[in-house]
Amino acid sequence: MAGHKRIPALRLAALAGCLLAAGCAPVARPVVTPGASDWKIEAEQAAFVSLGPVIDIETPAGLSLWYKRELKGPVAIEFEALAVSEGGANDEVSDLNAFWMARDPRAKGGAVFAARRSGAFAGYDDLQTYYVGIGGNRNTTTRFRRYIGEPGNRPLLPGHDLKGAENLLVANRWTHVRLIADGRHIAVERDGRRIFELEDAQAYKRGWFALRTTKSHLRIRNVRIGKP
Repeated sequence: MAGHKRIPALRLAALAGCLLAAGCAPVARPVVTPGASDWKIEAEQAAFVSLGPVIDIETPAGLSLWYKRELKGPVAIEFEALAVSEGGANDEVSDLNAFWMARDPRAKGGAVFAARRSGAFAGYDDLQTYYVGIGGNRNTTTRFRRYIGEPGNRPLLPGHDLKGAENLLVANRWTHVRLIADGRHIAVERDGRRIFELEDAQAYKRGWFALRTTKSHLRIRNVRIGKP
């Protein structure tokens, strides 16, 4: 029939058999792997950023690396990161951070790029976003926050402020991070362990994602954006 793509009979039979079988495997969900042109840099000072298969960020001050495309939940963002300690000027082993589902409530469509930002941390206080800081404050804290779009106000619940070596960064060791926004359910997983959870009655269900750091040297690889 014109305008219709014919599916081979053998494939049709296989599909029918799968649907009828109790143990049929689920259909794979699409996954996006960002390329070099998909990122936007906001840096407080001159910094080195390489956007190859392994993203290399070396910065003496605040820097945010934004994925340019808006994300719509449910979404899971995952990546592997390494805090470099090789004797370089910025090899501080600190601040593996991220924003996700970030929106600017004052901008048309909530676009985070509507306002010019220098890369300084305080410049993002006016966003509505989820934020995680692994090994923040010179690798002494790991924190989760739900920003509410008020400058100078970064709410922090007691259970979302972790310390102890098991929650901090280890120099020159890869760690796997997974950021989840699934309806009201917001979570952060690290190396298969869920470290933060929030049931958010007014969840942020769409917005932008950024990798974030300050005075550090990070390597990032295998960034993947898909469904939880």
